[in-house]
Amino acid sequence: MYVKHMTSSGTLPFDDNVVAPVECGRTAARRAQILDAAAECFRSGGFHGASIASISQLAGMSAGHIYHYFENKEAIIAAIVQRDLERIVTMWAELRASHDIGETMVAFSSAGVLEAMNAPVAGLNIEIVAEAARNPEVARTVRAADCCCMASLIQTLRTVRQTGGKHDDEATLVDMAEILAAMFEGLMVRAIRNPMLDHQRMAIMMQRVMRHIIATPDWEAAPQEAVVPGTT
Repeated sequence: MYVKHMTSSGTLPFDDNVVAPVECGRTAARRAQILDAAAECFRSGGFHGASIASISQLAGMSAGHIYHYFENKEAIIAAIVQRDLERIVTMWAELRASHDIGETMVAFSSAGVLEAMNAPVAGLNIEIVAEAARNPEVARTVRAADCCCMASLIQTLRTVRQTGGKHDDEATLVDMAEILAAMFEGLMVRAIRNPMLDHQRMAIMMQRVMRHIIATPDWEAAPQEAVVPGTT
């Protein structure tokens, strides 16, 4: 399932099957320069603390030049999210095309943990999600991107499970994808709450979890109701 929303710049960036054409030359370089500067400003000062003036100063260009490429800060966030989405969707597609998809997925999970727990990456992503909680336009951007990212992850899980001779219904694949997403996103928060956390150990633990998800014969055979303490 794909969900599409217009951004404030009039683009329609979130589609798992169609990646926006790669811009070339000076325009692409300028846009990347703005996005890198904006990401740093959002990380250090938050969405509301980062002004177009501060972004332009860090990017080394005039505010007018930034407005030539982006209508407002929401449009800049949409472009940052789109850039990250395109990278992730490409990664999942490469994984599905690999010779040993199971082992490649395990390896990718380890790399994903190390990236998620990287302080600058975690700080930026948490700031964007926090803004989505109070800004409807950013919320639409984040949710549309999440739908595409999750669709690609579900497709990857379906492929790796079928390669191993397992056939899960759609609801089970969705549940598996949601648990994986919750773990990766939760590690971003843990990296900030506990800066002494051993990233390498977490990466190893995630590899074990991924192997279990790939190899477990029948997820649908799990109990249908969670046991809540004090209710039995």
